[in-house]
Amino acid sequence: MYRVSPFVRHFGLALLAGIGMATLWLTLSASSYYDAVEWRLVELPLPEWLAPFPLALTPVAIVSEGLMALFLFFVGKELWEAVRLKRGALSGRRGGLPLAAMLGGWIGAVLVWLICGALFETAVEAGTGAGWPLPLGSDVVLCYLVGRMIFGNGHPALHLLLLITIANDIFGLIVVGLAYPASGLRLIWLGLTVVAIAAVWFGFGRLARANASERDHRRAFALWPYVLGGGVSWLGVVLAGLPGALGLLPLVLVMPHADRAFGLFAEAEEFLHDPLNRLAHLLVKPLAVVLFLFGLTQGGVDFLAFGPTTGTVLAALWLGKPAGVLLGAWGAARLLGFGLPQGVRPGDLVVIAVICGMGFTVPVLALDSALPGGSMAEAARMGLVLSLLAGFAAFVIARFLRRA
Repeated sequence: MYRVSPFVRHFGLALLAGIGMATLWLTLSASSYYDAVEWRLVELPLPEWLAPFPLALTPVAIVSEGLMALFLFFVGKELWEAVRLKRGALSGRRGGLPLAAMLGGWIGAVLVWLICGALFETAVEAGTGAGWPLPLGSDVVLCYLVGRMIFGNGHPALHLLLLITIANDIFGLIVVGLAYPASGLRLIWLGLTVVAIAAVWFGFGRLARANASERDHRRAFALWPYVLGGGVSWLGVVLAGLPGALGLLPLVLVMPHADRAFGLFAEAEEFLHDPLNRLAHLLVKPLAVVLFLFGLTQGGVDFLAFGPTTGTVLAALWLGKPAGVLLGAWGAARLLGFGLPQGVRPGDLVVIAVICGMGFTVPVLALDSALPGGSMAEAARMGLVLSLLAGFAAFVIARFLRRA
């Protein structure tokens, strides 16, 4: 079994450090914390046809809408290779069980969210079913951190956990963007993204073939066209009203890549020289800083913000999502005949389902658009941070199952 590269662990530690520092800062001086993360660095007086609402660059917007696009690009690369490449973890029938587990987790989380919201939500600003896509996403790096400590590096269960959480993050953010666009959907601007990606493909990406001339090979393997095309793609996504964090994902589809997959975040990929892997590995060190800044700007927890929305978040992530993951995986294995991956036991699947109850990165990205804001959003943020305690529950359950 392949080894997962150690940089993923560094990502998780950087994110936790940012969350811890933000929470300490918020506890000591809430006003200075909010003044810092929401400081209007630059006002953007854009015309109404370009941006229907006044825009300003703030630290939290720069990190969440801009820098986190680099992280989603990095994660999206792994998902694309798992689907597209030879021996990919989601190619053919291999993708059946992870996909069923993901969909089951979504259904369970949303059902519990809707039920708890209807029964217990008291926020004045809460509408019927408000925020239902919030628990769809997971947290790849923190789930991996816990999974690695429980299963060990290279265990097939860790591989399955990564597949489910990566798919949760990518598709969950897409659902949030479509259901709750930041400033109204203006999908015509996606034409800018399509033009940029098409220009990159026809001008450079398609030239990377086995029988290419030296000139075409050099042209296809240069990184600057993909960086430039990615910037234009991001702009088109933002202007369309979708989360900016999704802006670089289309670039993954047109960049030359390796001819076969080595596994999710595989250590062996460090020795590959195709443009997609080269660009991804250039991002490794900057992404640790990005995730620290994300935790710092979005992870501050106000312990006085506990409310019904906190309970709704925890119920959806701790009850609905694990139950849905288990039922979805069981249905795929027993009823549809996909079967568990080799080396994964039913008890491992229980632990994976519990770990999937940890939700932070993508749910927090969706927080401002999916919920009205104010006390309801802060209560939800507290629930998302508290959901990370599911990692401790996973340790306890794993130890109990090993003794049984």
